[in-house]
Amino acid sequence: MTREFRTVVDGQTYTEAPRWRDGRLFFSDLYTQRVQSVREDGTDLRLEAELSDDTPSGLGWLPDGRLLVVSMLQHKLLRREEDGSLAVHADLTGYVSGWANDLVVDATGRSFVGHFGFDLFGGASVAPTQLARVDPDGTVSAAGDGLYFPNGMTITADNVLLVGESFANRTTAFDLQPDGSLANQRIWAKYGEPASTTDTFAALGEMVVAADGMSDVDAEGAAWVADFTHGRVLRVHPQRGILEEVAPDIGVFAAALGGVDGRTLFISVAPDFDPEARRNAREGQIIATTVDVPLA
Repeated sequence: MTREFRTVVDGQTYTEAPRWRDGRLFFSDLYTQRVQSVREDGTDLRLEAELSDDTPSGLGWLPDGRLLVVSMLQHKLLRREEDGSLAVHADLTGYVSGWANDLVVDATGRSFVGHFGFDLFGGASVAPTQLARVDPDGTVSAAGDGLYFPNGMTITADNVLLVGESFANRTTAFDLQPDGSLANQRIWAKYGEPASTTDTFAALGEMVVAADGMSDVDAEGAAWVADFTHGRVLRVHPQRGILEEVAPDIGVFAAALGGVDGRTLFISVAPDFDPEARRNAREGQIIATTVDVPLA
């Protein structure tokens, strides 16, 4: 079938972390250092937060509605207060390496932050790492282990945390325990074999799916997983495998399900992920298409 795409937001540098909440799509634009939100039809673009000296990425919310923002280079988790100011919710120093990245928040307000795990743009070797867990009071600890570039995440209704490993050809699952610990680590979806090399760009060449930002699960238990090496979003089910592919003919870096009926797939796109190229252009967009199975 011919899939139709519509532009929701353009003129950005590099959009990340799309999140549907309260009838709006929230997202980060890395190199303008802004968190913004927009209606489903692209109207009423609003500035939600602006980082004065860093790049925002993952987004989430505390149970009381305060917005959390990952500060990528300074390794902090920021909290937007009721007056709009940003406060440090947690200092992640010592718990993340490379750039801090995506974020998911559970129902109690515990946050799980992913990160590169190595200096991707500095040519360092691929290395395993863990997530950083931030408790509601800002206490930080390590969670999970042996993850290769833990990237997009979601938490299912039955408290399973899913995390895409960009350099391991898989999406991994953990059972989220009442005390916030992660148990029963297992492969939720396998796309190929782990890389045979620790050379960054050679390893990328071995990725069948380099899992990036992912949606919440839909009504059939599948999630949309962005594949940043092949310019596509895949609908993935833990038992049935890859069910559908959406390829908009541009680089794809994150996805979210939302919209008034839960059937809008929002996709963060840009020509590439090179920091210098994206910083100096306004080619980043969020596009959207309609899917059959709605958000759970």
